[in-house]
Amino acid sequence: MVIEYSEILREFALVIAVSYLIGSIPTGYIIVKLFTGQDIRTIGSGSTGATNVKRVMGKKWFFIVMLLDALKGALPVALTAYYMSSFDDYGILPVVAAVCVLLGHSKSVFLNFTGGKSVASGVGTLFALNWQVGLIVAAIWSIVTWISKYVSLGSIVALAIAPIIMLVLKAPAAYIIYALVAAIYVIYLHRENIKRLKEGNENKVRK
Repeated sequence: MVIEYSEILREFALVIAVSYLIGSIPTGYIIVKLFTGQDIRTIGSGSTGATNVKRVMGKKWFFIVMLLDALKGALPVALTAYYMSSFDDYGILPVVAAVCVLLGHSKSVFLNFTGGKSVASGVGTLFALNWQVGLIVAAIWSIVTWISKYVSLGSIVALAIAPIIMLVLKAPAAYIIYALVAAIYVIYLHRENIKRLKEGNENKVRK
């Protein structure tokens, strides 16, 4: 039994470390720095996410960074679910991986614990946990963003609805709780955007 517990602890430690480090890879920062020499943290909102990358490099790179961040979110969760959950009947380890990815993206160890707002990475984790939920959340984000012209509003609405979708689709309790925690965290990271939305000063994704 002692050996089993030590094995579980090793798996938890490995999942936490690897997921956080993968989440910490500053995709937007690297791309902007590589192609323009600029530090994206000194531009626009200061975020390393796709929306801020668009301000520097245009729409094409907005989608590229978004896709890469989503893959960055999905990969650790999918690998954890596939390789490291033999003892985990409740889906806790994949959720741990998902949480660590979000923290890594928003508080990157490579950028002095700065980063993005974890939207694309968060949607990636949802895809890995439940592809139907991820697909619906991505669709809601696209629709709300297109109609409102505000990426931030699309992000807030889509992540806020994610726990409800998890519940309706009868996902494991751990996944529902994660979706709720992720929604609260991402909305918290958007607190300045919410303030600007209320004041009518938020930047639109297109005119």
